[in-house]
Amino acid sequence: MRDLSTKPDPQGVITPVLIAGCLIMIVGFGVRASFGVFQLPVAQEFGWARAEFSLAIAIQNLAWGVGQPLFSMIAERWGDRRALTLGALCYAVGLALAAQATTPEGHQLLNVVIGFGVAGLGFGVILSMVGRATHERRRSLALGIATAAGSAGQVVGPPLAEALLGVAGWDGAFLIFAAAVLATVLFLPLIPAGAPRAPALEERFAVVLGRALRDPSYTLIFLGFFSCGYQLAFVTAHFPAFVAESCGPIDPSGFLASVGIGDASALGAWALAVIGATNIAGTLLAGQLGARFSRKYLLSGIYLARTVVAAAFIMAPMTPLSVIAFSVAMGALWLATVPLTAGLVGHIYGLRYMGTLYGIVFFSHQLGSFLGVWLGGALYDRYGSYDLVWWIGVGVGAFSALVHLPVRERPLAAFA
Repeated sequence: MRDLSTKPDPQGVITPVLIAGCLIMIVGFGVRASFGVFQLPVAQEFGWARAEFSLAIAIQNLAWGVGQPLFSMIAERWGDRRALTLGALCYAVGLALAAQATTPEGHQLLNVVIGFGVAGLGFGVILSMVGRATHERRRSLALGIATAAGSAGQVVGPPLAEALLGVAGWDGAFLIFAAAVLATVLFLPLIPAGAPRAPALEERFAVVLGRALRDPSYTLIFLGFFSCGYQLAFVTAHFPAFVAESCGPIDPSGFLASVGIGDASALGAWALAVIGATNIAGTLLAGQLGARFSRKYLLSGIYLARTVVAAAFIMAPMTPLSVIAFSVAMGALWLATVPLTAGLVGHIYGLRYMGTLYGIVFFSHQLGSFLGVWLGGALYDRYGSYDLVWWIGVGVGAFSALVHLPVRERPLAAFA
């Protein structure tokens, strides 16, 4: 399919669309990354088993996966502004209602609404919007910058949630986050109104989708994205609790205590922030490398590195130092797969329907997310340990490292 970007090469990669996309990603992903911080407070207040709130977060991730291609189709049909507005409304309403929920079933049901809101402000809409607005030579870097903005949100989201717990409780934190999400509509004037324009000879979506579904490479990309969701969602949802319960004490005279991290609970929240901080650099680097080297080999290397890092962490004794070391290493690899996967889909199948085609691939990511979060709670309640969940993550990471290798990384028309 022909590249729809007809813009002359701009002087820089920064555009108003990229600025708006980054600001929305910071807020949306900052809130999403904080849910693991609420794992213990919510469960302890109501006396729930660990699996109850874990299932709510798992359902959120699954709803996000279902909603991603739907919101991408809305953006492609009626415009990015409308898709983002609807996403912000779903997100804010879901959070506000969840703040009043007192039963596991209430949280689980409302996390369907929250998950659709995350989808509306998520990768499918934002990356497609940024990709269309950026010249081909700078597109990979722009996608990396937009993805890194999600990591920037993760830097501030969990520590902010931890701080809000102390002054407003988990329900008050949910309401504050709802207001922040709703405020993202203020960034919409930076985004062009209306749906993307398609040339008269542009192929219909059904034709493009059918061609992609018949292509083995699309299936391989779909399968390979599963482990990314599993690993990221498990760590986001369970790592703060895992660290709080398993890590050794913080040295009161050491560096961590000097910067305000006085116990393992605070360390767990800050570990997610460290992951987000190092991922900013990792994702930007992935975006730059994706413009120069084979994306499929970069993806394979990232998944292999994640496998090694996770295996080494779970095999070693857990200490504050090992938690920080793991967070730095995993953070460098955290969302680096996203601009590469989105760029691969856009490169092979074109930009016109990139959002929806990426959204379908992203559903595999969210199936992995669902299992990572749900299994984390269910297996912890059964065995009193997260070890088995970690080792499953190691196995699926190795699978993803292998499954990307046969992908044919050329525009589909080149070998049709």
